[in-house]
Amino acid sequence: MFTPKLYQNNDPDFSKDFIGRNGFGILVTQNEGKMWATHIPMILSEDGTRLSGHISKANKQWKDFESTGEVLAIFNGPHTYVSSSWYDHENVPTWNYQVVHVYGTIRIISGDDLYASLKHLVDNYEQGSEKPVSVETMSAEYVKREMNGVVGFEVSITKIESSSKLSQNRDDKNQDLIINELEKRGDTGSVDIAELMKSNRCPVSFDSAQLPGD
Repeated sequence: MFTPKLYQNNDPDFSKDFIGRNGFGILVTQNEGKMWATHIPMILSEDGTRLSGHISKANKQWKDFESTGEVLAIFNGPHTYVSSSWYDHENVPTWNYQVVHVYGTIRIISGDDLYASLKHLVDNYEQGSEKPVSVETMSAEYVKREMNGVVGFEVSITKIESSSKLSQNRDDKNQDLIINELEKRGDTGSVDIAELMKSNRCPVSFDSAQLPGD
């Protein structure tokens, strides 16, 4: 992933927390010589070294899992359009966002490993439910039938790249102008990015009119 140094975030705790909050990702592999992507929830292991999930057995992506080599999982966070009409100088519009890319090797899991992965996933996302469900409280026959319809996987992580593009290349005045306009716009993406900009201020001392648009 191309990420200018100013936008890089190499803190492993950031990536772990980010995936925990934005676990519905995109699993990208090669299938029959072509790129293949599936949108699915995934979950990171406690030690941050493995990523697990499952796909429908009807999805042929799994058939090339163990011969595909490196795989990529993409996790997107908040994002929003930034109009250059908000600046105090001439420039081009841009887009602010947060994203994490996870690279690794993938293997198919089944039996107890798949059961544990499903339990971990369900328990994680049921935490906020008033009456949480659990794989453990479902009938064994039902769980077995559902497990037969999916293919579980585990990615052994080799590299994580994180990018937080939050107008760090703008001076304080222009960052304030952007934040104000995002808050006025009021949609979820704009408000979330405005809050992230406030907590990730990176003041610059050079002439903002000379800065690139991206």
